[in-house]
Amino acid sequence: MSVPTDEAAFASRLDTRLAQFEAALDALAKAPSMARATRVTRVFDTARRVMLEAGGCAALEQRAEAMERAGVFAGSDWATPQRLLPVLTPQALGSPHADTVVIESLSELRMLAVARGDYAHALISAEQAHHYLTQTLALNLSRLFDMGGEAERETQGRLAEVPRALCRYLAERVGYEHIVDTMVDEIWRLLAQRPLLVGPIGEMITQIALCQANPEIDLGTSGQGAARLVSSLFGPTQGCREDPGVAAYADRLAAMDTLGLQQEATGMARAMHDTGLVSAYHPVLLRYLLDHGEHLISEALGLSTTGRDCLLCYHQLVRALIDAVASPAAPQAVYGLSLLLERGILYQPSLGPALWRQLALRLSDFSRQRLTLAYGDAATPETFLLSGVLCMLGLPLGVGQGNNPTCQSARALSMWAYNDPDYLLQMVVWAARDDEIVMLFEGQSISSMASGVGLAPNLTLDLDPVSLLVVPHLDRIYAEMGRLCSGREGDPHRWINPEFHGWWAGRGFHISVDVGTGRIDDPVTFYRHFYAAYHPLYNGNQPLVHPQPAGIAVTDSAGRFIGWHAITILRAALGPDDVMRVYFFNPNNDSGQDWGDGVLVGTEGSGERFGEASLPLVQFASRLYIFHFDPQEEGVLAAVPDAELETVLGYLRRSWGADRLSPE
Repeated sequence: MSVPTDEAAFASRLDTRLAQFEAALDALAKAPSMARATRVTRVFDTARRVMLEAGGCAALEQRAEAMERAGVFAGSDWATPQRLLPVLTPQALGSPHADTVVIESLSELRMLAVARGDYAHALISAEQAHHYLTQTLALNLSRLFDMGGEAERETQGRLAEVPRALCRYLAERVGYEHIVDTMVDEIWRLLAQRPLLVGPIGEMITQIALCQANPEIDLGTSGQGAARLVSSLFGPTQGCREDPGVAAYADRLAAMDTLGLQQEATGMARAMHDTGLVSAYHPVLLRYLLDHGEHLISEALGLSTTGRDCLLCYHQLVRALIDAVASPAAPQAVYGLSLLLERGILYQPSLGPALWRQLALRLSDFSRQRLTLAYGDAATPETFLLSGVLCMLGLPLGVGQGNNPTCQSARALSMWAYNDPDYLLQMVVWAARDDEIVMLFEGQSISSMASGVGLAPNLTLDLDPVSLLVVPHLDRIYAEMGRLCSGREGDPHRWINPEFHGWWAGRGFHISVDVGTGRIDDPVTFYRHFYAAYHPLYNGNQPLVHPQPAGIAVTDSAGRFIGWHAITILRAALGPDDVMRVYFFNPNNDSGQDWGDGVLVGTEGSGERFGEASLPLVQFASRLYIFHFDPQEEGVLAAVPDAELETVLGYLRRSWGADRLSPE
């Protein structure tokens, strides 16, 4: 009789665990609703045991689709994988509760199966899943390299082995040697869009920096491109090259001569404008310069001639803004202030007084509590809100909707910051001071407090400070406007968009989809109208004067319809390759998306400005279903060549229009 080897014993034990897991999964699938809570706990317990065995993660990955069908994720946040946020995975995987750790781990294995093409998920594409996993791994590098430390051992004990095993397996399957390089590329891609919220990006960079600094971790040739990212946050200048801490840096500034201060100011500005990230040392320098080198403030902000002139004209206001907002807890305000001055919008007569009012604004108790809940107490709620105001005014195309179905409200904030900044500041005052916003709809007052629930009754906190306070009010008002239009024929956006966004939204309106049936009727005429309104070669070479709201049919990388989405058309122009492109704002947090059939949304390299997305006009038109125009300027239908229209129709037929087009 032979003695079984260790390998055979391990395999036998895994088989036993898998049999227990499959029995629990089968019981869950057959369970009545009242018994599902007990049955799913049994699934989690057996899954945890499987993951601790060699080969356990691979076995569970192979069963990802079966887990979903059985209802493992049903009724939980993990039921909608397209809405999951990588930035939340460290908390979930670090939870002391075993069920939370396990369901997060099973969700990651499901993502891996989708990313590798083994599971064609209806809600998320392979590219989206791969993107999610690379961010997840970057945020959990400490687990990948066993850097958890005492705190993790105390709170999780042996449970910590589950996320470690998961991360090691994910790294092997995604491509261990490319993780850091992939993340560096991903961070630069995201930074090219200049988002307002850079917290998740900062956390990724921090994890990479910790791994680089740990002598026990060998990254090989990975991460060579991370130096500029790490230095931009932790050592942008010679005075803080080794990341001494803000207190030590303040002492060093006091000992510097004028030349040293100038070098610090230039270095800080260069790092900030290079990456869009602001080091915690930068506001320390600015605050010091207020009293000991005021002539260097323009250098520290990296201003051009336009910005310098604006600084000189509004000197006292800029000093007051720096004094109120310069804090290591809210460093991005420095970048927002710099770009605000560069835009020259302070020359608008109403904006200076509006910012003075913002400086003196008394926040309501609710607003203070909400800001503290989202951003902590390292700075005052007033500081966080002012930082958000400056960032939104400086980067109006950096607004994101977070993990919320509020693209309309996010688009409105961006449009106001871009086109009507003093109106935006009025909205902030109403929301932050009064806890109420009142807007007019066709002469009728609509109060955000008197309106019913909006599209996002439970708004997440992954928003910039302005959005955090203002969007809940806008969301309720937008929903109320929709209710007021409920009895009208056609799409309600025809009436809502001009009232909600502003007078510059064209009263003319075209839609390609029948609201009642969802069918697409006469797309050729729709596209001819669009070309006549927006294409420079067919509208008399008239540039777009004001940004216009529009609606697109979003598709995944396979061209499948995902849903309707609100965007802003900013301009149409020839790109560097002499292809006519539409440049637009997408509030969906990350504009660089693959919409299938070769429709790859660009964010840089094709003439895009910070925050813009772009597509060739023919591709953009194929995803468009709503646009506004000035009915007095539409003119005759564009004489678009049949070949170009056929190209647009081809993209439509091969994607969301496949089952919506009426028979010819």
